[in-house]
Amino acid sequence: MSFSPVFTKKAAPVAGPYSQAIKTPNAIYCSGQIPCDAEGNLIGGTIQEKTAACIKNLQAVLEEAGSSIEKAVKVNVFLTDMANFAGMNEEYAKWFVQKPARSCVAVKQLPKGVDVEIECIALP
Repeated sequence: MSFSPVFTKKAAPVAGPYSQAIKTPNAIYCSGQIPCDAEGNLIGGTIQEKTAACIKNLQAVLEEAGSSIEKAVKVNVFLTDMANFAGMNEEYAKWFVQKPARSCVAVKQLPKGVDVEIECIALP
């Protein structure tokens, strides 16, 4: 089976030795996206604004891979505080209208001290 790394300058740069996504013939596996702009600057504000920033990054990566948010089939959300669950869901629902399968877990800490990270698997 063949696969290829995906990279776009329209999304947050990676924070380590990994790809923004890996595209296979059957799926696109997106790495977790944190609330950063394309230059790597952290996005502040509400959990809704931070969630939107994560999803905009996912959208850019998926588009570079020839896919879209609408083709997401599985999403994983990581929060450092479940008190942000309702606010995250409020913004999340605006983007993932097809309601892909999802997990949301609380974690102790995320890279760069952010409070939300989102990853997904999408169809090509």
